[in-house]
Formats: sequence, C-alpha cells, structure tokens
Amino acid sequence: MASTESVDFEGPVGRLEGILMSPKEAPVAAAVVCHAHPLHGGMMHFKAVFRAAKALQSTGLAVLRFNFRGVGRSEGAHDDGIGEQEDAGAALSLMQQRFPTLPLVLGGFSFGSVVALRVAARDGRVRAVFALGFPLGSEGDAATLEAPRQPRLFVQGEQDQFGPSEALRALVEALPPPREVVIVPGANHFFDGQLDALQGAIADWAEGRPWQPWPAGHGFGEGGARISRSRS
Repeated sequence: MASTESVDFEGPVGRLEGILMSPKEAPVAAAVVCHAHPLHGGMMHFKAVFRAAKALQSTGLAVLRFNFRGVGRSEGAHDDGIGEQEDAGAALSLMQQRFPTLPLVLGGFSFGSVVALRVAARDGRVRAVFALGFPLGSEGDAATLEAPRQPRLFVQGEQDQFGPSEALRALVEALPPPREVVIVPGANHFFDGQLDALQGAIADWAEGRPWQPWPAGHGFGEGGARISRSRS
C-alpha cells in the first residue's frame, strides 16, 4: 500500500524536515525532489513539487521532498544556493541509507532545479536528474544545464516568465544525450492550470526507467537523444 511518512534527518547545519512517499509495491528507485527559492515562499508543499513526487510515486519510486535550511522546521538559514546543495546531498544520503540497493534520482522545481542539476554534476550517486521550470537567466545559466551527464528531463511552461521555453529548448537540444525536453503549451512558470500535464510528463519519463542503460531505438533519436516534444 502506498504510504506517506514525515521524517526528520540530519543536514549539514542541523535538522532537515521532509516527507517520504512510498509506492504500493517494492520501490524500483529512490528519488529526492527539491523546492523553489526559499526567499520567495518556496517549500516542499508547493504544488509542482508535490505533483512531481506523486508522479514518481505512481511509477514505483520512493520519493523524498524536503525543506531546505531555514524553511519550515528545517534548521539553519538560506545560503544562496550553496548550502542548499549540501542539503540535497544529505537528502540523497538519507535515501541511500533507506534504500541501499536502489538507484538514486534527483530533481527539482525552479531554484530547486538549479540545485539538483549542480549536485548531479558532481555526485556520482545520481543516476538520473530532472528540472522543472528551470529559471534560465536568473538563478540558472547554460553552464548549469551543460554540466550533468546523467539522463535528464526538462519540463518547461511555454509561457514561463523566468525561463523562456524556446531558449531552453535550443540549449537542451544542443546537449549530449540522453536528454529530453517537454514544453507544456500555455503553461506559466508555476504550471498553473497545467499541473496534470506536468505530472504526466514526469510519469512518462519515469516509466521509461531512465536510470537504467537505454537501448537504441526505444523512443530516442540519433545518438540516443530523446525527441523533444510539447505536451498538451
């Protein structure tokens, strides 16, 4: 039976608060989802973060969403995205301890997507990574997009006010595979009114088990790059 559990775990500067969501059956992978900017109201209860976690849970993953330092009951203070990367590393460590035989997946929304990509670029435990509403030009840049080499999913609103979708698509399509970009028509940065499409895009990606070796000819274009698409 699927379950939800409140968890506290040790971060670099004290307690971190989280929610662990388990699937109905034995999990196939373990994931961490990072939230939006703490100084702009970001927290683990954001709709996009919750929907991402639900999508992963529904496809067989155990999922941890958590509050960065200084948010909710998490101790410490905002650290301009530097300490938050350490927080994400601590969350991965918790999932590694809980599920030692499972591959680890990392992702995030907005500011959290920047944190996730930067951590994935240097943490070999991460087998796949996803970025939702990547804030291109504010918190994130092309170098952040280019650094990870794991299988990557990018989901962007067509009308994202913090990350122009066509600019993001062009940058992602120039990256080495495996990577996929999904543009949600009519959606803004927060995917207002389009959360079902967001959740569906993540579920579709997770159903493909991107953390596993990917064979040629299974929905990928030349060289293993998944064809970019829009989702209505």
